[in-house]
Amino acid sequence: MLRTILALVLAGSLLSLTAVAPAVAAGDQPVPPRQKWSFSGPFGTYDRGQLQRGFKVYREVCAVCHGLKLVAFRNLAELGFSEAQVKTIAAEYKVQAGPNDQGEMFERAGQPADYFPAPWPNENAARVRYNGVPPDFSVLAKARTYERGFPWFVADMFTQFQEQGVDYIHALLTGYEEKPPAGVTLPAGNFYNKYFPGHAISMPPPLSDKRVDYTDGSPATVEQYSKDVTAFMMWAAEPHMEARKRIGF
Repeated sequence: MLRTILALVLAGSLLSLTAVAPAVAAGDQPVPPRQKWSFSGPFGTYDRGQLQRGFKVYREVCAVCHGLKLVAFRNLAELGFSEAQVKTIAAEYKVQAGPNDQGEMFERAGQPADYFPAPWPNENAARVRYNGVPPDFSVLAKARTYERGFPWFVADMFTQFQEQGVDYIHALLTGYEEKPPAGVTLPAGNFYNKYFPGHAISMPPPLSDKRVDYTDGSPATVEQYSKDVTAFMMWAAEPHMEARKRIGF
């Protein structure tokens, strides 16, 4: 019993410390602000409306450069799209198929079983076009993280905090500044972003207010766009999260 009480006291103390997390990590790298996500915690679930908005932002803005190679069109049904809608979305893409009877590859309209094709024919073509290979969005929300340091990483064991990636991506999308701070010189073709490591990022600000038309009344703002597309990226990286939590519980 004494051990249980001590454990609960420790947990409460650690949780209280998370409210006063430092504003900066190592050096001058700011810590991404904590965001509220519907999928946080052991009982969190995805907001299907948000996921559909995030997919819309991805298609209309991000898909020009970033692929989604581990997601099949049929998976979009998990976002609440009907079978007919999934078929329509898939048919709007061209995928490589074959070989045909002549041994040649060819293009055809996408089908629900197909995976999202890359926005460029190969990585060399991407390097020529973008001066680098834009990261694929499939698992980016789980791959990106940052150091929270002691004692917050201990508290994470109690709160089951796993949103470092989405907090970072949201911060990056909203962290562009028109002019770098005094004394900071950026390499040619780079932009200042206070949350990007080194602060010099080659990707120009991808979002702007009213760029994507929402039909559900949600704000057409950079803040809303960034949260929605980031939530969509979390789903792409862990589409079975809700089932995992149910089984784990």
